[in-house]
Amino acid sequence: MASQRLSISVETFDSTKFDFAVYPLQLNSQSSSVAISSCICLTRACKITSLSRVRPVKVSRIETQFSDDFSDSWTAQSLRNQRIDVNLCGEKPDDECNVEKKHRVVKKGTKRYVGLKLSDKRNGGSRKRGNLFVYDNGFDVNYSAVGPELSLEQCNYILERIERNNGDTKALSFFDWMRKNGKLKRNLGAYVVVLRVLGRREDWDSAEGLVEELCDSYGSELDFQVFNTLIYACSKKCHADLGSKWFRKMLGLGIRPNVATFGMLLGLYRKGWNVEEAKFAFAKMRSFRIICESAYSAMITIYTRLSLYEKAEEVIGLMKEDGVVLNVENWLVLLNAYSQQGKLKEAEQVLVSMREAGFSPNIVAFNTLITGYGKASNMIAAQDMFMSIPNVGLEPDETTYCSMVEGWGRAGNYKVAKWYYEELKRLGFKPNSSNLCTILNLQAKYGDEEGALRTLDDMLKMGCQYSSILGTLLKAYERAGRVCKVPALLKDSFYQHVLVNQTSCSILVMAYVKHSLVDDAIKILGDKKWIDPIFEDNLYHLLICSCKELGHFENAVKVYTQMINTVDRPNLHISCSMIDIYSAMGQFAKGERIYLKLKSSGVALDVIAFSIVVRMYVKAGSLRDACSVLETMEQQGIAPDIYLLRDMLRIYQQCDMTDNLKDLYYKVLRNGVVWDEELYNCVINCCARALPVDELSTLFKEMLQRGFTPNTITFNVMLDVYGKSKLFKKAKDLLLMGKEQGWIDVISYNTVIAAYSRVKDFQNMTTYVRNMEFDGFSVSLEAYNCMLDAYGKEGQMKKFRSVLQRMKESSCASDHYTYNIMINIYGNQGWIDEVADVLKELRECGMGPDLYSYNTLIKAYGIAGMVEEAVDLIREMRANGIEPDRITYRNLIKALQRNDEYFEAVKWSLWMKQMELEIKQK
Repeated sequence: MASQRLSISVETFDSTKFDFAVYPLQLNSQSSSVAISSCICLTRACKITSLSRVRPVKVSRIETQFSDDFSDSWTAQSLRNQRIDVNLCGEKPDDECNVEKKHRVVKKGTKRYVGLKLSDKRNGGSRKRGNLFVYDNGFDVNYSAVGPELSLEQCNYILERIERNNGDTKALSFFDWMRKNGKLKRNLGAYVVVLRVLGRREDWDSAEGLVEELCDSYGSELDFQVFNTLIYACSKKCHADLGSKWFRKMLGLGIRPNVATFGMLLGLYRKGWNVEEAKFAFAKMRSFRIICESAYSAMITIYTRLSLYEKAEEVIGLMKEDGVVLNVENWLVLLNAYSQQGKLKEAEQVLVSMREAGFSPNIVAFNTLITGYGKASNMIAAQDMFMSIPNVGLEPDETTYCSMVEGWGRAGNYKVAKWYYEELKRLGFKPNSSNLCTILNLQAKYGDEEGALRTLDDMLKMGCQYSSILGTLLKAYERAGRVCKVPALLKDSFYQHVLVNQTSCSILVMAYVKHSLVDDAIKILGDKKWIDPIFEDNLYHLLICSCKELGHFENAVKVYTQMINTVDRPNLHISCSMIDIYSAMGQFAKGERIYLKLKSSGVALDVIAFSIVVRMYVKAGSLRDACSVLETMEQQGIAPDIYLLRDMLRIYQQCDMTDNLKDLYYKVLRNGVVWDEELYNCVINCCARALPVDELSTLFKEMLQRGFTPNTITFNVMLDVYGKSKLFKKAKDLLLMGKEQGWIDVISYNTVIAAYSRVKDFQNMTTYVRNMEFDGFSVSLEAYNCMLDAYGKEGQMKKFRSVLQRMKESSCASDHYTYNIMINIYGNQGWIDEVADVLKELRECGMGPDLYSYNTLIKAYGIAGMVEEAVDLIREMRANGIEPDRITYRNLIKALQRNDEYFEAVKWSLWMKQMELEIKQK
């Protein structure tokens, strides 16, 4: 068969034109005549090594040792080729194997067989040496018949015979005998044989020791055969790192590798897709001007497999530059490289050039192109290529049909893909796993459940495991969005497998629950035959959590109900998940029942369980119950985590439990909790009323020093704390910092304005109102209310009215607080007509008076001497569903006392005390 040299220029590369010049194969005289052939990975549907039409080229271990330049070296090849002198050997070489086979197995206690007599010629005479081998307990050396008189050739021959008969341990023993008898000096052949043994045994430390001995003995005379032996062993065992180690040591000693070295190394790197080491070895090969065709093929295959197509094409250019003679393997690798990256025009040209170069038609080449067309979804071209195969005297093989199934399947044509699939089976071929997945995916997509049943049967006949088939089936129907059809497909042996195999059972019920087939999942859980309580609890928990994550709370309840019907023992994790689910559904009573059952069963709750129960009560608005749970947790000595700590702070704040807040804060300090940004914000926000202002200020500074950013609420809380403590300078500095950092908002200005209004600092109050507008914020209703309250209480009615007018002009609607301020101010002034107008406006706007409004009106009526109207307001309040509070009664009593209605005042005072007593008793 002709060989071909690439003539593609790297600089002017045109992949559509190939100009090849034929020339005879030329190898370096120092190179081995045979190179290692790499397996070309085309696709999962097409592998070159699977076809007998292409004979792979391999390197034998003998050729890895051969050297023409080393005059004193002994090689196994030379021993195998030489004819043993009749005077040295008692039997002819052809009879040796017969002796070994005849006496290979000897039963214990039988007569000891010996074989192969060697004679020794000395001074023209001949003296018999006795039998050198014994066959009891396997093939071994007859140490009673060997002695120091044996020549190096004879010792090496014995060592080689033992090694060939799988006697690694015995070979090492005889090697030690040779060492003790001085037979290793300048005896490279013996070292090579033992290195081969050590490589098989993967005793790399001993091998390294022998290599060091050889380096000391031979120095610069050492050649590649020693390292090739070790690299060959690494290649057989797929030890890429060790192969690289020996190769680099070889280079470090200045030893020139040969063709076989690079063939083995590149083949080894191709197996593990080790691109960096492959690049290094390939570069070294070219620097030595060594041409190894399989090395180029390996590099192209590696780059193609890793989708580094540009690099693969660079190697193609280097083949031409280095004058590589293209063999069949090279041609097929080129074809695969172009097909894999979708350059099908170039691939077609490679096929044409291959034919023009005199290579016979090759089914692998056709399969490679068909696979490439399939990946590109160009099935018309793939079909044409398939039909042309018989025209060149070939027949489609198993890979051809597999590739056609894959291609039509990728194109989504179920009808044609099915035809090729059936034809593949009819011809006695076996579909590969990819074909089965492809057909099953198409059947799921197009609703061919009968075909899917046949495909499942094919999988079983091919020896696929039930669990693997189940996974493939679920993926196919999930992808098609038709999981609802799976229960009808899993019948007979499949269903029985699911019932007895807990892994398959869990996979299936998880898929059912995910796709809302809860009833089918519950049926399987009810029919299952495996018993594993721990696994079962974990499975139920996974199912419930899956429903929870999907928001299918009703399905979670169904699964939980199935569980408690079969298992009468509370599981902490499942119970907590269900409490959380019932809380999300607003069914707090059911969640509480689970908690009480869990508590009464004696199961110890952990911090997560307590957190879930606390949040349930908080969500239900039962803060006192939440506090009770926290007390139980504290009694059991369970330390809250950082998340529960924040919940506790918020609960105590909402319940106005300042002592609890203070205690919890100092407990956090003592326990050495690691503070994060959210904890700083939470503590400052919740403990603002419970801690001294200096403590809060220190905490805030510490937060800033640690690089944490306060949120806007925290910032405003600190403004409020400084304002209420009359630390206006700190408040001012903080406000300036907030403006620089972008923390400020409308509430920030409201807080500062309210602080100045409380101390009647009208100048700063109005200044910050202007600043508020200047910074782009509209004056808020809260700011207007603060100004109204401040001016009104100081009797500055002109400014009071001015603020009201400004509110109307800005279309700022009043709220209850605005009306209550007006009623209070007008009432204190005794302006009962204005109070009546405000009350009328309040009712007309649809809000109506609230508790504070009534209390303020009663006070105003008392000042105006309208006692009967004040008493009538009590009745009106109750008629409107507003229950009077202590302030209501106090304002009424003061109104009565102001107007000399002492007897009525006493009656209302006694009534108020009676009401308070009843409230306490309740």
